[in-house]
Amino acid sequence: MSTVARLPTFTSLDELTRFVTRRRFLYVRWSRCPERDLTAVSSTDDLTGIRLPGLSASPLDIEDWWGERPADVWVARRLYDYCHLPRVKDAQTRPWILHGREAARGPDNEPLVRDVEPVGWIADCVIAEACRIVTAQPGRWGPRDRDPAG
Repeated sequence: MSTVARLPTFTSLDELTRFVTRRRFLYVRWSRCPERDLTAVSSTDDLTGIRLPGLSASPLDIEDWWGERPADVWVARRLYDYCHLPRVKDAQTRPWILHGREAARGPDNEPLVRDVEPVGWIADCVIAEACRIVTAQPGRWGPRDRDPAG
């Protein structure tokens, strides 16, 4: 059994938030599985088909300007941004955490990450919790769904 197959699973937003506040250079990636991604360590731009120099991912590091605001809201928002991907891209798409080094920026200004170390899966209940937190915020916000029918 591969190391990737034995990755731990984050089962609460609190657990994931504690982890994010203790370690730097963490990202969330939505894909079928780390093992598949690590064979090429490259994403493809959906619009042009261009192979990108790293895995596209969303940074989880809390920015200094966030100040003393709740860390769980930061993490929830980072998870919520792409929660539409299983619906619009591939039903087998799942979120997982990785540690890595930003090598470049993609066409949507997303980090392209190299030197990837898979850290853990994110359970569906964590995504549901993140969605509840984000939708409870006073401002209007939605996932970064670019599907015209979405």
